[in-house]
Amino acid sequence: MATRKTTRKSELARAGEHLKTAAKEVGTAVSHKIENMGDRVSASVTNAKKKVLKRRDQAQRKIGSLVKKAEAQVAKAQAQLSKAGAAAERAVMSAEKKLEATKRRTGKKLASLQASAERKVRALQKAAGKQASAATKAAAPTKGAAKKSAAKKPAAAPATAKRAVAKKAAAKKPAAKKPAAKKTTAKKTAG
Repeated sequence: MATRKTTRKSELARAGEHLKTAAKEVGTAVSHKIENMGDRVSASVTNAKKKVLKRRDQAQRKIGSLVKKAEAQVAKAQAQLSKAGAAAERAVMSAEKKLEATKRRTGKKLASLQASAERKVRALQKAAGKQASAATKAAAPTKGAAKKSAAKKPAAAPATAKRAVAKKAAAKKPAAKKPAAKKTTAKKTAG
């Protein structure tokens, strides 16, 4: 029986060794499986990370291109705006120059018209004075009522002529603030 016990022990020992070996192999297989799963998970995470990074880079490139386009459009708009501003400024300066030239021309015309009107008034006054003196000379040799009526008629005519000429000159004269220039112009034309 002793042999039986040793046999049993040896069978149990062998069975234990087999279990131990099987457990080691199972442990190794499980650890390999876990490592493989970890590697697969790591690989899938790496792939996912690469995809995410790739998409991020694409998005950044798109955003960058959109930003560049927007900047180009802004620069173009600013250039157009500055051109338009410069054109408007030139137009304003041109209009101001034209206005100044028109003012100068108008002022010269006005001064010329005033001088002409003053010359005409003086000429009419001289003519009326000559007519009055001629009328008084012509009326001097006559006697009585004829003398008085003749003296009144020529004297009345130049006075009304003077008034009419003065009214016309006043109507033609606009209010201007250059009396010194008018006087010198009038003196030059009279002399």
